[in-house]
Amino acid sequence: MIDIVKVLLPAILSFIVGIAITPAITSYLYKNKMWKKKSGKTAIGGTQASVFNELHKDKEVNTPRMGGSVIWISACLVGSIIWILSHTLPFDFLVKLEFISRDQTWIPFAALLIGALVGLIDDILEIKGGGGRLAGGLSLKKRLLVVGAIGFAVSTWFFFKLDVTTISLPLGNVINLGWFIIPIFSMITIGIYAGGVIDGIDGLAGGVFASMFGAYGIIAYYMDQFNLAAFCGLIVGGILAFLWFNIPPARFYMSETGSMALTITLVIIAFMTDSIGGGIGIFVLPIIAFPLVITVLTIIIQMIYKKATGGKKIFHSTPIHHHFEALGWPNYKVTMRYWIVSMICSVTGVIIALAF
Repeated sequence: MIDIVKVLLPAILSFIVGIAITPAITSYLYKNKMWKKKSGKTAIGGTQASVFNELHKDKEVNTPRMGGSVIWISACLVGSIIWILSHTLPFDFLVKLEFISRDQTWIPFAALLIGALVGLIDDILEIKGGGGRLAGGLSLKKRLLVVGAIGFAVSTWFFFKLDVTTISLPLGNVINLGWFIIPIFSMITIGIYAGGVIDGIDGLAGGVFASMFGAYGIIAYYMDQFNLAAFCGLIVGGILAFLWFNIPPARFYMSETGSMALTITLVIIAFMTDSIGGGIGIFVLPIIAFPLVITVLTIIIQMIYKKATGGKKIFHSTPIHHHFEALGWPNYKVTMRYWIVSMICSVTGVIIALAF
């Protein structure tokens, strides 16, 4: 029973704290006009994303960024409060509720904060605008380098300190990668991070991320990684608090400070529930994170097709959720259907992880 409470209590508390701090965060964001000063997005090839710009021309300059700060601030506050209370008050049940541990949660918590900080810097630079070299935020290449560097640092720790060299498969099979685990982890981190552009429609990213972290919380709990499961619950609570204010019409966007933190942390948790926890966390990652994977794939497919055909498109706009918008789907319909798909994928991934 105490293990269930340990997992669920951080989720409830981070949701409550997130709801409580959002008015102050919202007031700051609107007071300081923390939104893009000029609407419009440039495609990866350097041309104007005309379809996207037409669909979102009014929102980008009126809705603040940095809403993802609700998630990691509430997670930090609740995690810190539980840790402090468990180390200062003489109650055994508080000690049992403490989940910040070196073997399970230090690395994902550190990654969450580092990703949040780098993303916050990018958001501030994009909001700042102006004519400087970093106006408009960090370039995609710079962000990918940063994410790759974080992935490299974490995977190096896994390899040298934790002797992680394998990826587990169903039915007890493993793939021994040796030191190749380092570049593979880094590439997976970059790939999942790239899917963070799913934060493009009101409420979309919040619902998808909540499903994914909830799925890994269940997997971690099943693997007796109760601290990691509690950490996942902590994140889910913060995401739901953010989502409360992000459903249409969104009060703010998650932006990089949220999406970078969450995508990097998700990959680390997937690895923590793999050979370290005795599960198949990496094998089910493409299933649980399918909305992120398909987001990246549609961008890649569109780029390749345009190069091969001299500029023709398969999709009206990418990522694919903007294609659906361009087809005339209301944004709330796209969001709701993504939530449904994400929940199905998450449940499927959990079933496979627990069954095999």
